[in-house]
Amino acid sequence: MQRYLTVLGLFWNTAIAAELEYRVNFVLAAFSSLGNLAGSMFGLSLFYSNGYTFDGWSWEEALVVLGIFTLLQGFSATFLVPNLNRIVDLVQQGTLDFVLLKPISSQFWLSTRTISPWGLPDLLFGIILIAYAGFKLGLHIGDYFLSAVPLIFGFAILYSLWFMLGATSIWFVKIYNVTEVLRGFLEAGRFPMVAYPTAYRFFFTFIVPVAFLTTIPAETMLGRGEVSWILSAGVLALVLLVASHYLWRFALRFYTSASS
Repeated sequence: MQRYLTVLGLFWNTAIAAELEYRVNFVLAAFSSLGNLAGSMFGLSLFYSNGYTFDGWSWEEALVVLGIFTLLQGFSATFLVPNLNRIVDLVQQGTLDFVLLKPISSQFWLSTRTISPWGLPDLLFGIILIAYAGFKLGLHIGDYFLSAVPLIFGFAILYSLWFMLGATSIWFVKIYNVTEVLRGFLEAGRFPMVAYPTAYRFFFTFIVPVAFLTTIPAETMLGRGEVSWILSAGVLALVLLVASHYLWRFALRFYTSASS
């Protein structure tokens, strides 16, 4: 474990040093994130401006969901996109060979090799939005810590789904459209699940588990989360993490080395 933590520190220090050579990009990313957040809040306000509310969700409570969604966007942009989207290129160009020859886990290398600071504004704006809504709702520090548990589960679920899609590139090579479809589904997490008809709620809970990414952590933060749902999120995260590991090992059996 110590060896992997040391390698991780070297990975991220090098990546940040390289990315910060283009500091203007960070400013542009911050404005882009702010624009996306403003657009999301405007879309949400269209529902509440005429007196309509999502069943059981006030304006501030809906902002908590939006804040968690923004956190997930920042997590994706910082850790997932710069790493997992490269799997397709490595397979297509045959440079995955060099990764497999390294004396560390190939899944670890592919998942953590770099980090993008351009997702940090989303993380910051998500925290600010949650803090603002929590202040209005009178939440306590314990509520935030309690919601961190299902939120971490949500991060693990999102990572596992993204990595498994990346692993399928060994068979299908070009899967950029598939990852974009996944990101499109995740857009549903901007709003509480009660905003959708029953059939959609079922789909976004049991088929594409968007509810476990935003709504369940938000309900936990608001003090109305059910233990059964939190435990289900933990079980789902563990199952998907294990599945991603074994799917990758299985997929490598079909990988044809560029040098063979």
